[in-house]
Amino acid sequence: MESGELKEIEKKLGYKSKNGWLKVSDEEREKIFEFAEDYKTFIGECKTEREVADRIIKVAEENGFINIETATNLKPGSRVYYNNKGKSVVMAVIGRDSVHNGFKATAAHIDSPRIDLKPNPLYEDSGLALFKTHYYGGIKKYQWVTIPLALHGVVIKENGEKVTFQLGENDNDPILYITDLLPHLGKDQMEKKASEVVSGEALNPVVGNMPLSEDVSVKPYLLKILNEKYGIVEEDFISAELELVPAYKPRDIGFDRSMIGAYGQDDRICAYDVLRAILDVNNPEKTAVAIFADKEEIGSMGNTGLQSRFFENAIAEILEKQEGSTDMKLRTAMRNAELLSADVNAGFDPLYPDVSEKLNSSYIGNGICVTKYTGSRGKSGSNDANAEFVAKVRKIFNENNVVWQTGELGKVDIGGGGTVALYAANYGMEVVDCGVALLSMHSPYELSSKLDLYMGYKAYKSFLLSK
Repeated sequence: MESGELKEIEKKLGYKSKNGWLKVSDEEREKIFEFAEDYKTFIGECKTEREVADRIIKVAEENGFINIETATNLKPGSRVYYNNKGKSVVMAVIGRDSVHNGFKATAAHIDSPRIDLKPNPLYEDSGLALFKTHYYGGIKKYQWVTIPLALHGVVIKENGEKVTFQLGENDNDPILYITDLLPHLGKDQMEKKASEVVSGEALNPVVGNMPLSEDVSVKPYLLKILNEKYGIVEEDFISAELELVPAYKPRDIGFDRSMIGAYGQDDRICAYDVLRAILDVNNPEKTAVAIFADKEEIGSMGNTGLQSRFFENAIAEILEKQEGSTDMKLRTAMRNAELLSADVNAGFDPLYPDVSEKLNSSYIGNGICVTKYTGSRGKSGSNDANAEFVAKVRKIFNENNVVWQTGELGKVDIGGGGTVALYAANYGMEVVDCGVALLSMHSPYELSSKLDLYMGYKAYKSFLLSK
């Protein structure tokens, strides 16, 4: 057989992921860049789970969604949302078919790795005022020193009043800052393992240096400023959720502007795609559901994480207001559902090739990544989607011109990770992971492809509209 014939056979029968920019038209390329500009605004303004939830609800209401608590007599085309404690949200567009027969869902998480203030954070040492902290999620601690940090969150005063913080984002705002040793004195530090170079208890940002007077040190002056500006006292920190996040702005990356750098793209890039997708769904066959969950970075625990029953409760309310709910109807609805776990994957990095297996890695710019299983070592902690459902998702994407690829999270035995997929699968529904590949995941500034961002939106929209 001639080599030309073999090449033709390989082209016809083989599979190889390739750069998605080669698959899109000039017209679609323009849409990709336009879509990315809106995303940069979103990712730059929403840096905590509360801020993301607030934005989602605001946008939902602007697009005809109403709070399910006030909704009555749901019918095909009704648009509702479920607000779970201001930190996780469910949106739904009611389909022509009964929810009892199943629904189409996408689930992203809206929390990201960060540094939280401890309940009793403010202290003074050697003329500096600092905050005690406790990091949240999987981070490389040394990446968080000597970078500009902003303080976001809420303080709930004893009388119930909520004080909102967002300090460090405007150019004229002060920032907070965690120091590091200078190289001249860092010999012993540099000999430590990377995980020990900076300890968790050393992630304490400097917040002040000016004493009130010769007789009154730095900390009381900081308390005076906080009380005058925000009306809070030191005890109020105990009932607060204050998060240190990078004060970086989203920026284009590369001479061709094909990529985006921003904090929190795990997993807010998928959350944004899911939001845009559900907004564009009208009168679907199956009820379309978008889930925005908290706490994924620490195991989806707590009453706003997907291990809680907030998602189930939202579906129960929809059923109740559509046709009268029973426990069996709810169980059947959940069992008949199909869901894309919209979470990011680790893109292949040519600077660190040893941790990835090239044939089964996702690549920046090759489209949305379908991940059949996650977990670690022997797929521990993974959903491991069945072949029938993966085939169905492939067909939906191919029919809708979605540029997609497949990939694992690193070599076997090297690492791994988890998503919310297994918690949704516990209901018996069909679930597979499907998200955008990132470089420098969990760092203070992650890299994504604009093409992959847009293909995520197309993928989730086509799935929600499928039968």
